[in-house]
Amino acid sequence: MDPSNPPGAGEALYRVMVRIRAFENAAETASQGGVSAYGQQAGGAAKVRGPLHLSTGQEAVPAGVCAHLRASDYLTSTHRGHGHTLAKGADLTRMMCELFGKATGFNGGKGGSMHIADFSVGMLGANGVVAAGLPIAVGAAHAQKLLKRSDDITVCFFGDGAINRGPFLEALNWARVYDLPVLFVCEDNRWSATTASGPMTAGDGASARAASMDIAATQVDGNDVFAVHAAAARLVAEVRSGAGPRLLHALTYRVKGHVSVDLAAYRDPAELAAALETDPIARARGHLLDTGVAAATLDAIENAARDEVDTALAVADAAPWPEASAAFTDVQTTGADQWL
Repeated sequence: MDPSNPPGAGEALYRVMVRIRAFENAAETASQGGVSAYGQQAGGAAKVRGPLHLSTGQEAVPAGVCAHLRASDYLTSTHRGHGHTLAKGADLTRMMCELFGKATGFNGGKGGSMHIADFSVGMLGANGVVAAGLPIAVGAAHAQKLLKRSDDITVCFFGDGAINRGPFLEALNWARVYDLPVLFVCEDNRWSATTASGPMTAGDGASARAASMDIAATQVDGNDVFAVHAAAARLVAEVRSGAGPRLLHALTYRVKGHVSVDLAAYRDPAELAAALETDPIARARGHLLDTGVAAATLDAIENAARDEVDTALAVADAAPWPEASAAFTDVQTTGADQWL
């Protein structure tokens, strides 16, 4: 790890990653109606309602990037956004309540996994539409520039599948033309739903397309949290300084299927086995042990994450359902009193 990092920075990154993994492991089990790995009985019925897109194996990217962000910085996410949301500082228990569809969730139980937002920490929302977070991020960054909001920036997470959709090029073009304070982060996990991204993508991918629009791009091993952390530190500093947009191309791998009930039988087992050998949490743990961090310290971090998630599961299970009348709030009206 970069020796300029303060003491404890490695443990802090590890804590973020294991919290994300613990949250998603528990949510996955709850969505399948089983028994949580941490002891929570789901009673055979699915507790997490709606599609659940997991980011298992990608935890190093949000951990390494968001370590450099402030609450006043903005962030946009994807349908696979639990890690981004937690790394940006959103409350884990309220997130679990939202996944359970409860009134105490961030969106009152209406948004579920794909639409969590917490404006108090600058999290502008996950998004169920591929590439839709890109123009939202550019709009947020343009607002920051117009309002001259200090040196706050916007970070936009998106997957490799998004680069083949129109909003990707539109957003990068707008960001470059107006010299906006935005960091684009491509989580290149090699899959677009149930199809490998490579055969569907012409050219050299996100980095090459960014460079063609005069946006400097940096490629990094997205399963090495320390490499992501170092690259993001430089890019965030450049964007804050007024240097304009930048792109971080993080090469990672989506370990689980497209959704929590997808067994991903379409994938070559050898490919998955090779990816599991580069697990970002295992790699970070090995590095920290090699640099003198005690195993007991890392064990305590893991146990604390599991305990926190167990508590969140219990709170979410006991939380109240939304009132039926809530279905008629948070909707746009044309002024014709059609909801009365």
